[in-house]
Amino acid sequence: MQRSIHSISSDYTEIVRRLPLRLRFAYGVGHVMNDICASMWFTYILVFFHSVLKFSAALSGVVMLIGQVADALATPFIGLQCDRNDDFWLCRYGKRKTWHLLGTVGVVFSFPFIFSPCIKCEGSHQWAQLVYYAGFVIIFQFGWAAVQISHLSLIPDLTPSEHERTELTAIRYSFTVCSNVLVYCITWAVLHITSDTASNSQIGPKDAPHFQTVVIIGLAVGAWASLIFHIYVKEQGTSDTTGPQRRNTRSVGTILMDIQFYKVAGVYMPTRLFVNLSQVYIPLYLHDYLKMVATSLAVVPLTMFLSSFITSLIIERLNTKLGRKVSYFIGVMLGLTACVWIRLGNGKMYTTYEIYLVSMLLGASGSVMLVTSLGITADLIGQSSDSGAFVYGAMSFTDKLSNGLAVMAIQSMKCLSDCPAYYRDVIIYACGGSAVFGLVMVLLMKPFVYDDDDKNSMISATTNSKIIDE
Repeated sequence: MQRSIHSISSDYTEIVRRLPLRLRFAYGVGHVMNDICASMWFTYILVFFHSVLKFSAALSGVVMLIGQVADALATPFIGLQCDRNDDFWLCRYGKRKTWHLLGTVGVVFSFPFIFSPCIKCEGSHQWAQLVYYAGFVIIFQFGWAAVQISHLSLIPDLTPSEHERTELTAIRYSFTVCSNVLVYCITWAVLHITSDTASNSQIGPKDAPHFQTVVIIGLAVGAWASLIFHIYVKEQGTSDTTGPQRRNTRSVGTILMDIQFYKVAGVYMPTRLFVNLSQVYIPLYLHDYLKMVATSLAVVPLTMFLSSFITSLIIERLNTKLGRKVSYFIGVMLGLTACVWIRLGNGKMYTTYEIYLVSMLLGASGSVMLVTSLGITADLIGQSSDSGAFVYGAMSFTDKLSNGLAVMAIQSMKCLSDCPAYYRDVIIYACGGSAVFGLVMVLLMKPFVYDDDDKNSMISATTNSKIIDE
């Protein structure tokens, strides 16, 4: 009996041992280009279109809505296609890595045009310019979705261990934070060092070349990171469906009939709303309500993501020791504390010192909530990694669509007259409400139930992880 257990463990030792530090690093940097572009998209897209290109608030919201809807529609399609085992020659490169490569190309050749003035149509009507930008936004979002889904769905493929998956998710998020920090450092340097205008000036049409510079530098870094990913991450073959490494499969219909699937979506969607809406509206809150200088639009988000990075280093241990529900609860409490502080904060002391403490709370909260929600999603997939891309695609569909509709609604309801407190209230109630909703859904979740093969696989993988650690 002992020999049999040891035999099963040794089979999974091979799987766990395929995750050396070099592979984990290479996997982590595989999403850097997406993270850099997402940071620019969520933090500065409304600022760029509204303050630089002088689009109306509602029309700026339409630009983001187009992108989010395009992303939402692309993710389920890409998820289904990414799970297919085709014999097409390009797919022999790896079904996940092929989509990652195609998406990377789409992002590189579309994103620079979004943060540039309309080529040969700068003086055209804003609706005409909207059509021009919409084309590039759709291409960018399709490419971004391809990279995101293929990268996420590699996690269940690389390891069957729950702790290993959480660690990979935490590493991935650490690089996400590093990418955001890089963007804000570059933005600060470009706006502060290369700007010829006064240091206390706010964002305006003169800053269009500065945004282009930030995008070009960011894409160059992202391209190198993607190259490292494609060189060092080797996707496992899927033709062998027998033996101890066999993955269990579930049809799309089975997944859609699982009530846990919708509960997980109910956690993932508000978590993403909290993270993305805070990222989108913090710069507008600083610009419109607090009247802070242009460089603060880089420094405050930078502080937020430095806090996220530090927090991400302990999330895996937090989830392991306290569990998913307690970890998520801690994240929500940090976020609600920040929302209350924003509501009460005012005056010179607040804008000079306290706003940075608030941003640290928002960053730590988003980090804990997001990594925990991704861990819950990986738990849902279990050993059915062949359907992993569809699950991540479906989660992303709810995320993108809800974010697009939320931003559009928020921008449409903004008063035409001066209402500086509007974006402050958006952060308080939209972000705070999202966090509370996510917590309610987490508390309603029941433990995941796996079939016998799943249980044996996960027990063996977990046991084997302990053997290797020892």
